[in-house]
Amino acid sequence: MMITAIEPRKKGLSALYIDGEFAMKLDAETLLACRFDVGREIDDEELHECIQASDRKRCKDKALWLIGYRDHSRKDLITKLKKDYPEDVCTATADRLEELGLLDDGRYARHYAADLVNLKHLSERGVRQKLYEKGIDRDLIDEVVSELFIDEKEQIRTIIEKKYARSLSDEKGQRRCVNALSRLGFSRSDIKSVLSEYTETEEY
Repeated sequence: MMITAIEPRKKGLSALYIDGEFAMKLDAETLLACRFDVGREIDDEELHECIQASDRKRCKDKALWLIGYRDHSRKDLITKLKKDYPEDVCTATADRLEELGLLDDGRYARHYAADLVNLKHLSERGVRQKLYEKGIDRDLIDEVVSELFIDEKEQIRTIIEKKYARSLSDEKGQRRCVNALSRLGFSRSDIKSVLSEYTETEEY
C-alpha cells in the first residue's frame, strides 16, 4: 500500500489517502511520529500500529478535556470515551489517569455525595443508589456514606418547602408529594411524620 496524500482536517486531524483513495482520519502528530509521508509504502501492520497510536492520543486528549470540564467517575469517563474509541484504549487511558491522580473515584464520590445531600437533599438510600449508578464500588459507597451526616426528616422538610408546600391542601397533592419523596429513598414513616406538620390528614 502506498500513501498517496495526507490532507489537514479540523481538530488536529489529517485525512490519510492510500492508493489514491481516502482511508481514514488520524491524529496529525501521530502521523508525523509514525513517519507517514506521501509516497511511502506501508503494510497492514504499520497502518494498524499507527491507528492504535492515534486512538490512544485522541482518547487521552478527550479524557483530559472531559475531566477538565468536570470531575468524572471511572465508569462515567470510560462510557463517554467508548462512544469514539475501542474499549481497551479507553480502559488503558482511565488506568493511566488514575496513576497520575487525575481520576479518583474516592474524591469524585465524596464530592458527588456532598452535592446530593446539600443541593439535591437526598436520603441516604438515594445517595447510595446514585453512587452505585455512577459505578462506585460498594465498599467505597459504605465508606463515603459513613462520613456524611444526613438528617432525613430535615431533608424532607426542605423538599416539601421548595416543591410541595402549596399543593398539600388536597389528597391528590399529598399523594404526589409522598410518591416523589418515596422515589428519593425516604422511608414512609419519616415522610408521614414530617407531612403531618403540614396537614391534618394522615391518609397518605
